[in-house]
Amino acid sequence: MEFSGIVGGIPFISLFIFTGILVNLIQVSCYLTIWPVSKSTFRRINGAITELLWLEVVWLMEWWSGFEVKVYTDAKTCQLMGKEHAIIMPNHVSDSDTLLTWILAQVFGWTNWFSESIFLDRNWAKDESKLKSSFEALSDYPTPFWMTIFVEGTRLTADKLVEAQSFASSKGYPIPKNVLIPKTKGIVTAVQSLRSFVPAIYDVTIAIPKHQPFFPTLLTFLKMQPCKVVVRIKRYSTKDLPESDQGIAQWCRNRFIAKDELLENFAATGTFDEEEITEFRRSTKSLIVTLIFAGIFLVGGWIFLKRLSSGWQYPTLATIIGSVAIVVHIFIEFTKMPPPKIKATQICTQ
Repeated sequence: MEFSGIVGGIPFISLFIFTGILVNLIQVSCYLTIWPVSKSTFRRINGAITELLWLEVVWLMEWWSGFEVKVYTDAKTCQLMGKEHAIIMPNHVSDSDTLLTWILAQVFGWTNWFSESIFLDRNWAKDESKLKSSFEALSDYPTPFWMTIFVEGTRLTADKLVEAQSFASSKGYPIPKNVLIPKTKGIVTAVQSLRSFVPAIYDVTIAIPKHQPFFPTLLTFLKMQPCKVVVRIKRYSTKDLPESDQGIAQWCRNRFIAKDELLENFAATGTFDEEEITEFRRSTKSLIVTLIFAGIFLVGGWIFLKRLSSGWQYPTLATIIGSVAIVVHIFIEFTKMPPPKIKATQICTQ
């Protein structure tokens, strides 16, 4: 039931909002005092501060819900991951990867702004110049970063898959069964702007095992329902990609054709062919950070309520809990998979 998810989510979302506000205050202070003196120093400090916030999400997924990630890649790619700048090009299965970032824009939007995330208008006339200038600003970034681009533009649903299949049929493209048709303008701009200082692009294929009972959403995380995601990572050197815009666009489309075949094979076999990397364990850092912030939150909340007059304590607490419950409900609704209106299999079999 969703009600149990809301009740279970109130403590975590309260902590997450509290931590987000603290992180924002520290970011503002550092931006005003350190950024004018040393942009590189600010970026290093900001990266460490922002990590504290997102480690709480890692704790929720790994420690609270038992979320498991199995990764297939080669040994060389595994050694380079996190040690080099890279463009990440995954298929978009669900909103579980971004569900907490974009809804509370007043708090977490600032967190992403200070981290130099790129906010788009979904208007290419405006977005093209914004993307290019933002990419150029990353040329002197002091630590390895990953630039994630969801080239499908939206998460996969049955109805959107039908639209993609219809479009592919009209254009004479291979009919996809597990991915959407990639929108290539963003990835082309990224490759052309970043390839001089970003050495790699990681083609990431995300698969959800066929017979597991739970789909990864915020509701399943909050209800402690364990689920598994299987990831296949293939590294490509940006220097080896085509030079022309058209060539990069076709390369991207070819990757998604191959990705669709990989997912079709995974559905039949439950595995990818590459070497399995199994060293990914639950993050001890996320547990420690969450416990520390939870302690600060509980002590601070207790002091705050004690300072209120006795007549205001319970109404204030009830108002806070009610407000957070509404936020949790919005989060849960946002990450639900909508029911399909028509079946995707009709076009697949034509």
